Amino acid sequence: MAALVHGGDDVIPLRTESLAVGYRGSARQQRVVLADLDLTLARGELVCLVGPNGSGKSTLLRTIAGMQPALSGRTLLGDDDVATLAPPERARRLAVVLTEAVDVGVMTATDLVALGRYPYTDWAGRLSPSDWEAVRWAMEATGASALADRQVVELSDGERQRVLIARALAQQPQVLALDEAVAFVDVPRRVELVQILRDLARECGLALVLTTHDLDLAIRHADRLWLLEPGDPRSTLHVGGPEDLVLAGAVARAFHSDEVAFDLERGAFVTTPAVLARVAVVGHGHAAIWTRRAMEREGLAVVDRGPLTVEVQQGSWRVVTPGETTEHATIAEVVERVRTLLPALAEIPREAAPAPDPPPSAPA
Repeated sequence: MAALVHGGDDVIPLRTESLAVGYRGSARQQRVVLADLDLTLARGELVCLVGPNGSGKSTLLRTIAGMQPALSGRTLLGDDDVATLAPPERARRLAVVLTEAVDVGVMTATDLVALGRYPYTDWAGRLSPSDWEAVRWAMEATGASALADRQVVELSDGERQRVLIARALAQQPQVLALDEAVAFVDVPRRVELVQILRDLARECGLALVLTTHDLDLAIRHADRLWLLEPGDPRSTLHVGGPEDLVLAGAVARAFHSDEVAFDLERGAFVTTPAVLARVAVVGHGHAAIWTRRAMEREGLAVVDRGPLTVEVQQGSWRVVTPGETTEHATIAEVVERVRTLLPALAEIPREAAPAPDPPPSAPA
């Protein structure tokens, strides 16, 4: 599999030098989104580019891919400025997968993947046996072989994205840039596809950068994050291992709001509703964990002792109050019971729930 991706020297396949990205207005006006970027993307590495909407993810990706001019600085593919490379040469070294709909007319999935070989064909666009081998490998590597004879217009959004990634792989690039390429794929297939990309990076020496809104997916699978923290007038880019950026507070700061906070223990964002009452959940195992989650979703503070207790037993639940105990067969039944008890619980004096810790301040 690795033999089908060309390039094997020690030159870093993509790097930026003092890069500034944004939008040009009039002759004297421009909007700078990010500036002074000195980034590297190494062989065998999967980098996830994450940040809130409007922070500049797609702008940065399009600029380093040569699809949008830089405001200043440059992006290098090997030792060559991406902006000066002829399109066929750029396509042999860098492939891009975008989220925009592609109108391909009447074409099978195999035909679409085969378009990735045109940077290598003659003026007539004839594909050689080695070209068809690259197409077959790309479809197999992305799990798209079963779609080979399907018309592209008949594919689901997720299936089409899988085929478009295969087309990009058929280019045999050194660098693969993907803008929300797994956004329309269902969750299990999304995890599977990102794992495939990570394996391809390792086995084939590919350098991959993927923009995504799925922060959990990025934290679990990326070798490094390029994390955009919105600011005024421009965003700040943090680079590092996912776990290091979480512990440094950069993830919490980038996505912080009054309604949502990053839970450091769970590694996920949780809502911070007003606490309506306290509840004790007694029990162990998965059922107890998901019962606690359900109580928190209802705006209850889960504590060791409280006026309301939910006892998690083997295949059943008991809701215990000072005056009554009820038996339930599902968590949904427990939730319904707790909702009926909330008016009475709200009248019981209770300690104020502790406010969530604010995200750490940026280092001086």
